[in-house]
Amino acid sequence: MKITMIGRQMEVPADFKAIAEKKLQKFNKFFKDDAEAYVTLTRERNAERLELMISSGGTLYRSEEENTSFQNALDIAVDVIERQIRKNKTRLEKRLREGAFNAEPFDGDMNVEEEGDFKIRVKSFPCRPMSPEEAILQMNLIGHEFFMFRNAESGEVNVVYKRRDDNYGLLIPS
Repeated sequence: MKITMIGRQMEVPADFKAIAEKKLQKFNKFFKDDAEAYVTLTRERNAERLELMISSGGTLYRSEEENTSFQNALDIAVDVIERQIRKNKTRLEKRLREGAFNAEPFDGDMNVEEEGDFKIRVKSFPCRPMSPEEAILQMNLIGHEFFMFRNAESGEVNVVYKRRDDNYGLLIPS
């Protein structure tokens, strides 16, 4: 697995790099050699935020944790991704490394109940052309966290969403 460390407005400490690489090696049994891990570190006020994202075979695994130290945040993020993999192991077995779940279990107690069938509620609505600003207004009016719309400029289907930092995001297909 290729590991990339990114420090936002800071230098990533060398000792943390070594610790992170060691902790992320446990995922090698799940992923093929093409997997890439991105660890992004950010200091904000009195907290340290760590985002761990693993990309393998077109599937993304992501965890964002805030804690008093990057090491504590890394421990939690690794556990979250491990839980995501275990919870969805039946669906992921075809995408992950062959025999990944035949190996010895991880250290610690990881009794996670596997998720059953997805219950999908289908909803249709008219997707009229509008600007991203109009879509944000419409999203706020209906009280949702995201809103799909047809972009008036490009004609493509886009999604606007509310971020945790109270800003907005725009998803554009590539």
